[in-house]
Amino acid sequence: MKKGHLYLIPNIIAEGTENDVISSRVKTELRHIENFLAEDIRTARRYLKSLGIFDSIERLQFQLLNKDTSPAEIKGLFDPIFAGLDVGVISDSGCPGVADPGALAVRFAHNNDITVIPLVGPSSILLALMGTRLNGQRFSFYGYLPIDAKESAKVIHELEKESRQKNQTQLFIETPYRSNALFQHLINNLHEETIIGIAVDLTSANEIVKAHPVKKWKRLDMKLPKAPVVFSFLAN
Repeated sequence: MKKGHLYLIPNIIAEGTENDVISSRVKTELRHIENFLAEDIRTARRYLKSLGIFDSIERLQFQLLNKDTSPAEIKGLFDPIFAGLDVGVISDSGCPGVADPGALAVRFAHNNDITVIPLVGPSSILLALMGTRLNGQRFSFYGYLPIDAKESAKVIHELEKESRQKNQTQLFIETPYRSNALFQHLINNLHEETIIGIAVDLTSANEIVKAHPVKKWKRLDMKLPKAPVVFSFLAN
């Protein structure tokens, strides 16, 4: 039997933006998919319902694919594809497979000659890079910095050194309730000429995208809202 395809389905990154950031192609492809791998099943159901393209969400089948899914469990998640059905991967937000457990499914698909079809949608990492004046030719995403202040400072200094040597933008994220603490930590530990970029609540009506040298951020004394932030910096 011919195998199904694995579709990478972009999700919104700000509530209520479905009509603005989700393309007609994504909606068209979704109409024929009934099996999904979701980072959070409740979030995926709510998202698909908001698109208004399914007669009934109840007929859709969901399986969990998150950070706790082991490589040994992946094969079972692909049973529909081996049975000839297409499957969609949906993250909590943004594009699956980019700093996301959906990468596990993509790896398995390639290792088993299953066609992977990535669909265009919002990615907070790329939008943050696009919106700041940092180097978009050479960059690296590091996820979360250590929580311990001493260890975090050590990593920041190492990343700044790497950024200066390679002319490389460093990107990372933090949970909303710790964003201000991390922002201040960056300001306190980076060189005054290093440029820090912030991309706050991307694609929402409250979006903020700014990039300034540390010395200017010190003068501004800015406080971040409790919202998702992508941080970046580039050392001169």
